[in-house]
Amino acid sequence: MSSNGTNGTDTPAGDASPGAGAGGAPAGDTAGGNPRTAGPGAPRADRRSQAWFGASGRAGMIHRSWMRNQGYGDEVFDGRPVIGIATTWSQLAPCNAHLDEVAEAVKRGVWQAGGFPLEFPVLSTGETIIRPTAMLFRNLMAMDAEELIRNNPLDGVVLLSGCDKTTPGLLMGAASVDLPTIMVTGGPMLNGKFRGQDVGSGTHVWKFEAEMAAGRMSECEARAAEGCMARSKGHCMTMGTASTMACMVEALGMQLPGGGAYPAVDARRMELAQESGRRIVDLVDKDIRPSDILTREAFENAIRTNAAIGGSTNAFVHLMALAGRLEGVELDLDLFDALGRDVPTLVNLMPSGKYLMEDFCYAGGLPVVLRRLVEAGVMHADSLTVTGRSIGENVAGAECFDDDVIRTWAAPYQPAGSGTAVLRGNLCPDGAVLKQSAASPELLVHEGRARVFDSPEAYHAVSDDPDLDITADDIIVVRGAGPKGYPGMPEVANVALPTKLLKQGVSDMVRISDGRMSGTGYGTVVLHVSPEAAVGGPLALVRDGDRIRLDVPARELSLLVDDAELERRRARTDAGPVPAAAQSPGGYAWLYRQHVQQAHLGADFDFLTGTRGHAVPRDSH
Repeated sequence: MSSNGTNGTDTPAGDASPGAGAGGAPAGDTAGGNPRTAGPGAPRADRRSQAWFGASGRAGMIHRSWMRNQGYGDEVFDGRPVIGIATTWSQLAPCNAHLDEVAEAVKRGVWQAGGFPLEFPVLSTGETIIRPTAMLFRNLMAMDAEELIRNNPLDGVVLLSGCDKTTPGLLMGAASVDLPTIMVTGGPMLNGKFRGQDVGSGTHVWKFEAEMAAGRMSECEARAAEGCMARSKGHCMTMGTASTMACMVEALGMQLPGGGAYPAVDARRMELAQESGRRIVDLVDKDIRPSDILTREAFENAIRTNAAIGGSTNAFVHLMALAGRLEGVELDLDLFDALGRDVPTLVNLMPSGKYLMEDFCYAGGLPVVLRRLVEAGVMHADSLTVTGRSIGENVAGAECFDDDVIRTWAAPYQPAGSGTAVLRGNLCPDGAVLKQSAASPELLVHEGRARVFDSPEAYHAVSDDPDLDITADDIIVVRGAGPKGYPGMPEVANVALPTKLLKQGVSDMVRISDGRMSGTGYGTVVLHVSPEAAVGGPLALVRDGDRIRLDVPARELSLLVDDAELERRRARTDAGPVPAAAQSPGGYAWLYRQHVQQAHLGADFDFLTGTRGHAVPRDSH
């Protein structure tokens, strides 16, 4: 796979030590599991899939015969492991549009290891296309994946994802079922190239938008840049949410080493996919499940890794939601802050830095970061991974080939404590977050006048007004963008600055919102304010002209209005939650608004928390 031997998969499937399962038991002896009695992929009558394919009489005949219309012979139903390949391939999700090719590579590996691969589609969402936001459908995708995995004759599953929400959505669904699982992310695009400079997807969208608003870039030039920005298959090549979550899956131990950074068009991506097909058969044989890998220690590893890579603030929401699907793994926002404070930013990538994911890959990728964290003593090096070995063992030989892209612990890109901060105060009693590495240092302590907008649309309607009453010292408040209020918590918090200020050369302002921003975005933006305005959170009580204080070093966000006045505002019938988002009379949007939790809990549905397991459903045949 890799010349430096860091992928942790260079032993034949079935020969790697499985390590310890949850609670210290050997992985093959976990509760409810069946210890391996034969070689990898060997037929066994006790496999879960045999409840379908090994049945006698009419039921078995139905299950087998209808599968045979695809040309499968009777031998595939002999008790070999049946491996589901859950794919989010879709031409409406451009970042995932190559996953059909990845699936074929996975199938080769499954066949090689003696398994029976069966590909199936799962709801796919791409943040770049779907409206109002892909986040609205992450939980629906997780439900789709969970039910398809549980209710089909599968012994294990390979998850194929690409764009932002498909990665956590698939993993959330699989965690709730807890069958042996491995993930293969689709990989980033090649570096964008425009007029001799590197161009980062997403990050340069915001930059080019500002340049056009300021009159320094024409529409024709922006159109030319579009094709140069997205010039290959894959997801965003900045350290946006897609790349961040691919790295999070690798840091959690659910993806093979190197999988977070190989470009989508790199042959090693397909090699890794094929190896993942072999590995899932061994995971099934050893009965290593997500619950064995996704421990509290694994999440702590991921949180520290997110700080080291300058990862997206959206990782907070997705990791919280994933932890909520697991028994005995409890996280809170303050843990993210506490674990990240002593970790410097090592990775010099956009939007915080200079380089892009292709450069990160060539420098050694995430295994280098993980090795440096292990050597610094801030990682749980013995955490089990899908290789069957510990994360420390996986990365022990990782070598860095460019110390400017992946900095050392002694000479980091940004010092410890410069990662995403968790804020508290009377404006965000349940927390808010701010990505320090993407913010302007001079604005991290700031007090200003609030300019309040009840929706992103309300702001956009006046942002080009040359007579807009706003200065660079003001604080833009955009509410009505939270999980229930929009609905779906869209990536709108980093609204472009008012045109009049852009023309004056202003490049950043403090912005506050109950929404999110793209991981490719940048600026001094307070995000995920919880509780949101639409459920009566304090953000609904802010009025034009109020003073707000932001003190990131002190982790404080405060509305400088006395409690008595806030209570008067709360009591007034015309001071309720604003804005009233378009109400749906039914359908999924209605279900979402009724059951979505707040951002600090991961914005999952209240009825989806916990693990529901993989008991074989009743057969009606």
